[in-house]
Amino acid sequence: MPKHRIAWLPGDGIGPEVCDAARRVLDAAGFEAEYLPGDIGWEFWRTEGDPLPPRTLDLLRHTDCAFFGAITSKPVADAARELAPELQGRGLSYRSPIVRMRQLLDLNLCLRPCRAFRGNPLNYREEIDLVIFRENTEGMYIGVEFPQVPAPFRALPAMNAIPPDAAISIRSVTPKASRRIVKAAFQYAVKHGRRKVTVVHKANVLRTTCGVFLEAAREVAARFPEIEFDTANVDAMCMWLLKNPLNYDVIVTTNPFGDILSDLCAQMVGGMGFGYSGNIGEKYAVFEPTHGSAPKYAGQNKVNPLAAILAARMMVEWLGEREIAADIERAVAEVVEQGAVRTYDLGGSAGTADVARAVAQAVRRTHVMR
Repeated sequence: MPKHRIAWLPGDGIGPEVCDAARRVLDAAGFEAEYLPGDIGWEFWRTEGDPLPPRTLDLLRHTDCAFFGAITSKPVADAARELAPELQGRGLSYRSPIVRMRQLLDLNLCLRPCRAFRGNPLNYREEIDLVIFRENTEGMYIGVEFPQVPAPFRALPAMNAIPPDAAISIRSVTPKASRRIVKAAFQYAVKHGRRKVTVVHKANVLRTTCGVFLEAAREVAARFPEIEFDTANVDAMCMWLLKNPLNYDVIVTTNPFGDILSDLCAQMVGGMGFGYSGNIGEKYAVFEPTHGSAPKYAGQNKVNPLAAILAARMMVEWLGEREIAADIERAVAEVVEQGAVRTYDLGGSAGTADVARAVAQAVRRTHVMR
């Protein structure tokens, strides 16, 4: 009987292709699991008015973790126009399924490793090895927005400078969630022999919300005197990462800042073909490549599947299969360094399946040698 039960959520666009690539490598590595398919994505929004149907949420509650491919997302007005005729005018509003999963399952930690594999022609520096901890359930992404200032808000003195027809969003930051994400970053640093944790914020302007985050970070940092601790404003951090990326090790920040910084760091180690993450809570996790659905490439066997393969590696490690995870990472490193099989983004002509096949073959060799 398989050791693990995994909700398999390919989604749409290139999601099914990169999920197939990841599955090929998992099978080659000897990972034993039952993969339970789940419905998610744009087609379910269009035909059912819900891109994350209740049956899929039920599946998540009865599995060990989930693997998520990619889905199409569009602005509110475009999403409403694409609903099936019978669903028009019902007041349905599109919300990102991955954001909903993070909130409903309390997947507070978004873990984004950014490692430069030797031989990657797109590496900004060969030695880059950063890990970003992004708070996943708060901040501007909580989805509390208003198309204009609500009447009760207009009575507040602080709202005087805001036009009544302004659209507004709520930014929510709590001490509890801030302490939790910073503690996770420091614990990771201790466990993995990392030397420094950098807290990124904008407390000089967002004084209250970032102030809460920064004070919580200082409180937690005091409990880990063996780890170097520093702070940086997010705008300066973008500059310093490009100037001196090797000065940084573990970075922890709030939700939207983490979203931005992790894509910047992904580009420094090869682009979104190497961008992946784990959305991790106390009891459940969802692993994903972070490149989006890229619908213009769907079905072309063209895109780089390494992000999905690395997301699968992270999933395997989270499930406790550390040797298999190490085999997959070594196989990816081997294929990248040899450079014989590369997709278009790396200057090659190989297809998605070609890269998956090459990594799977390398995994089998590593597995046999071990």
